[in-house]
Amino acid sequence: MTTAAARPREVLITGAAGKIGRVLREGLAGRYRLRLLDRADLGVARSGEALIQADICDHAAIDAAVSGVDAVVHLAGVARIGDWQAILPANIAATYDLLEAARRHGVKRFVYASSHHAVGFYSRDEVIDETALPRPDCGYGLSKAFGEAACRLYHDKFGLGVACLRIGTMSEAPYDRRTLSTWISPRDMLQLAALALEVPDLGYDIFYGVSANARGWWRNDRAEALGYRPRDSADTFAEAILARPDEEEPIARRFQGASFAASEFMER
Repeated sequence: MTTAAARPREVLITGAAGKIGRVLREGLAGRYRLRLLDRADLGVARSGEALIQADICDHAAIDAAVSGVDAVVHLAGVARIGDWQAILPANIAATYDLLEAARRHGVKRFVYASSHHAVGFYSRDEVIDETALPRPDCGYGLSKAFGEAACRLYHDKFGLGVACLRIGTMSEAPYDRRTLSTWISPRDMLQLAALALEVPDLGYDIFYGVSANARGWWRNDRAEALGYRPRDSADTFAEAILARPDEEEPIARRFQGASFAASEFMER
């Protein structure tokens, strides 16, 4: 099933005070009315914005935030290794709660910030695409794999249009050898998120949040077929980065998830 929906008029962004949230807040301003939710201070509301200071685990606040929007961009969560007691409510229970609120309120589109850590145990000599099954590299990656599966359920059962973004490393520039493969620039991140919100026929789709990096591990055929055209490439920075010593630990160097995969790894 695919969802051919009109362009959303009002969009809820959770985790709007975070790094990606700030990029989307700036870049989507004027395209939509924005509801921006974060437990951190969001500053002063600008024209076309409504600010909601609330925790993603607050059921009543989330229900109220979702009511009346056309689309949700879910960025909020905990991105740490080994903190399961924080990950469980913020990444798993809250994602399910948000999907349920979207169903109750008739939201047509849900853009989920997954992570490459949902597939972080693939080796670096493998090139994978959107059909790759989850191979989470830690509890955080496991929570993102759960989110992808929950989104699949809500698409299949309730017809929710979903884009899961397996995001690499968003920063102003790549900073080590690994990020020559995983980097996505802020403007490419904005382009991908806007595509997920606006593409006419969205079913359940997985896109990789990555720029046009020659050393990349992820094929983005589906996103490109729908119009994604990354403008940046980590290759621009490769000469300077490759001139420096590779300080990555040997186990981390084997896996796409790097230190997240290497943490507590038991050699067989």
